[in-house]
Amino acid sequence: MNDQSTTVSDLRAIMRQFVDEREWSQFHTPKNLAMSLAIEAAEVMEHFQWVDVAESAARGHDPAHREGIADELADVFCYLLSLANSLDLDLSTAVREKMVKNARKYPAEKFRGVFEATDNSRG
Repeated sequence: MNDQSTTVSDLRAIMRQFVDEREWSQFHTPKNLAMSLAIEAAEVMEHFQWVDVAESAARGHDPAHREGIADELADVFCYLLSLANSLDLDLSTAVREKMVKNARKYPAEKFRGVFEATDNSRG
């Protein structure tokens, strides 16, 4: 299975089963999951800390770093899926609605190839 053949619903079900088999739902509160998500995102950043832009791009393709980066990205995604499960929030709908807002806020004809360092609200 890969990104082309797996749905978000499939992945949410995998996470739900994993959590349920361990009776962890009692610990999977929105607060705890949001904190865990942030912690795992910081662990992704560690893979790119103290390297320049070119090296950070190369690391994603370097077998010596790729597995570790993939593991941390998976951890982030697993906590995101668990948080969506905990809140009964439809991620596909949330992403589509957010992209509509982003398109209004950042029209391509105005922002194509433009980086505004003073705008921290992107995404």
